[in-house]
Amino acid sequence: MPRSRARVATDRPHRYAKQLASHLGRRVDAVWDEESGTGTLTFGSGRGTLTAEPGALLLAVEGETADLPTLEDVVGRHLVRFGAKDELVVEWRRDTGEPGLVHRNQEEDPV
Repeated sequence: MPRSRARVATDRPHRYAKQLASHLGRRVDAVWDEESGTGTLTFGSGRGTLTAEPGALLLAVEGETADLPTLEDVVGRHLVRFGAKDELVVEWRRDTGEPGLVHRNQEEDPV
């Protein structure tokens, strides 16, 4: 199954992974294991994994090729919103070698 991965630099990978799993767990099956620093997200159209390691949160999503952008968007968009203060950036790379979506907080330009 096609896969996309992102490495998100952060000093608080466990906190963000736990928050992401908790938030998305309202709509999908989400599990976070604080002891192992890993979690899973089970969507109707695919699966995601969360892995906290020193200095980074590793994200992966897998699903049909047509579903990858949606999976990247759901996981990346929510994480960036939670990490706005830390200016998190999620840059997806697909296993096909093509770039995926990029998520970052963007302040709106004053009108």
